[in-house]
Amino acid sequence: MVPTPTWHRFASSEELADALAQSVAKTLAKGVEERGQAVLAVSGGRTPAHFFDRLSRSDIAWNKVTVTLVDERFVPGDSPRSNARLVTRHLLQNKAARAGFIGLYSPCHNAEAAAAEANEAIGSLPSPFDVVVLGMGADRHTASFFPDAADIGDMLSAREGGPSVLAVSARSAGEPRLTLSLDKLSTARMLVVHIEGDDKKETLEEALAMPAGPASPIGAVLTAAQNPAHVYWAPLR
Repeated sequence: MVPTPTWHRFASSEELADALAQSVAKTLAKGVEERGQAVLAVSGGRTPAHFFDRLSRSDIAWNKVTVTLVDERFVPGDSPRSNARLVTRHLLQNKAARAGFIGLYSPCHNAEAAAAEANEAIGSLPSPFDVVVLGMGADRHTASFFPDAADIGDMLSAREGGPSVLAVSARSAGEPRLTLSLDKLSTARMLVVHIEGDDKKETLEEALAMPAGPASPIGAVLTAAQNPAHVYWAPLR
C-alpha cells in the first residue's frame, strides 16, 4: 500500500488554483527566509495554467526563487508541446518575472546528451527542493515515469548521488523526454500532486491501493516521498 497523502478538495479549478498558489508561495517564502533562496519544480500539461497565473501574482521575493521543470519533452522551447513555453507564458509573468529559470531541454543531438547538460545545471541548485508539483496521467504516470518506459524499474529506484536528470524513451510518451530523478522529486520539502476531474481522482485512488512500482509510477514516487505528500483536487466543470 502507498502511504495515504493528505487530500485537499475544492469545488472548482479556480478555488484549487488560489489555494495551491497560496500554499506554494508560503513555502517558497519560508525557504527564502530560512536559507536565502528557494527552488520550485513544476509540471506541464493543461491542468496547471490557472495555478501558474495565480502564483505569478504572489508577493514574495521572486528574485531569490529558481523555477525548474519536473519533466520536459525533447522539443525546442518555442514548440507548443514545450513545458518551458507553458511556464514562461503563465508563471514567469507579473511578479514572478523576476524568478530565475532552469529548463531541461537543450539543442543536443539526442535526449541523452540533453539530460547530461541539464544534470549539471540542476545539480547546481540547492537540494532538497522546496516545492515539487506533480501531475498524473490516466496511465498513472507522473513526471516522465511512464509504465512502458525502458528501464522504468531502474528509474523508480531512488539512488542518492545518481543523475538528477534522466532521458526517457517510452512509446506512450510520443517523443523522447527528460525527467528529474526519483531522488530529486521525493526529497522535496513540499510534494504536491495536482489533478482535476473525477477520472483522475479515481485513477489516483486506484494507484494508492496498488503496490508501488512500474505499473504505478505515481505510487512509487509517493512511497519514496520523505515528507507527507499533498493532493490538490477539483472536479472539472
